[in-house]
Amino acid sequence: MSQSISAQTLLTREMLARRRPGYSLDAPFYLSDTLLKADMEHIFGKHWVFVAVEPQIPEPGDYITVDFGNHSILIVRDDDMQVQAFHNVCRHRGSRLCASHQGQVGNIVCPYHQWTYDLTGKLIHAKHMGADFDPTEMGLKTVHARSLAGLIFICLADEPPEDFEQMVAQMTPYLAPHRLDQCKVATMVDLVEDCNWKLTMENNRECYHCVTNHPELTVSMYEFGFGYTPDVQNAAEQQRFEDITTASHARWEGMGLPSKEIDVLDERITGFRTKRLPLDRLGQSQTMHTGVASKKLLGEFVDPALGGLSFWTQPNSWHHFMSDHIVSFSVLPISATKTLVRTIWCVHKDAVEGVDYKLEDLTAVWNATNAQDRRLVEESQIGIATGAYQPGPYSPYTEGLVEKFCNWYVKRLTALTL
Repeated sequence: MSQSISAQTLLTREMLARRRPGYSLDAPFYLSDTLLKADMEHIFGKHWVFVAVEPQIPEPGDYITVDFGNHSILIVRDDDMQVQAFHNVCRHRGSRLCASHQGQVGNIVCPYHQWTYDLTGKLIHAKHMGADFDPTEMGLKTVHARSLAGLIFICLADEPPEDFEQMVAQMTPYLAPHRLDQCKVATMVDLVEDCNWKLTMENNRECYHCVTNHPELTVSMYEFGFGYTPDVQNAAEQQRFEDITTASHARWEGMGLPSKEIDVLDERITGFRTKRLPLDRLGQSQTMHTGVASKKLLGEFVDPALGGLSFWTQPNSWHHFMSDHIVSFSVLPISATKTLVRTIWCVHKDAVEGVDYKLEDLTAVWNATNAQDRRLVEESQIGIATGAYQPGPYSPYTEGLVEKFCNWYVKRLTALTL
């Protein structure tokens, strides 16, 4: 085992040392099982990872399971309405406790020998174990879980990064008015992409490709909101966007909605970025008609034209909060060349499908965009695997956020493998 770990560390360090700032990563970062193990151990194993939204577990006993790498995590709402997270593994002989992605339980009962745990993970029943057996030592193994205004993050490390609390303090005023805790899940779609998880994230961190590849998305969204810097080729269009943004921010901030950009994507261990962005045309929602998808607005909102609050987190999520609905995305590695992209659409808990919203209207833009992005990242994966690939330069005008993702990734992996 020590030989394997040493080989993994040596390869990781070698690849990290070769990384050229401003350029994409070397091919092994997208192809190597050894480097995926490093990602799972040091990136997904030691950072806060977005996995779910609270409306997925609205009542005591509601649970979901989240799988990535070789981990299976059980997330449950306890009787005090707190979010609990455990390794989805019985303490008796290792059986998986809950096989379904979601469900409802009174207690957590192992299907093998019926060891029974309460919703806080305490072992409360285990028959035939003898007089010397101490159930207090056999509770479920806990996982750190934290909710940020209804977004559930977990951390597998014994000591999770403390700067999560800084993100909570800064982001709660932005997210809280949308009242995700008063929403319900309208639908969830899982998409498996035949690519490395980092290609999925890099693709998300730029809109260089948007105009030519995402006709549905760019009906409402301006490409300039995603890390653009001044470029003589689009100076007039970008200035128009900046003028619209400045006016919109003044209006929204006057309504008590924080809107200005916060960008610490590669400055903190728990990196993130947010900005409330204007939407084009009617400016109400990310729909094909740019009007709201749901007539039942979120929280206390009465004005539907609140743009789209975008929120990106390292290493694996992005979110769009609008006046009428919220879309959350999580990226979870399956293998070195296979990635799960999970998209969750939430609407007001009292919104009625077919009356207040139509599911096709709600999901049309992102279902189309996700399918288009899947094609793009899979073509990149194929090209990288040919052997002809070598790292290429990022655009200084349109791919600054991609560089920040890669810079964060390289810095974190370097710090954790030294």
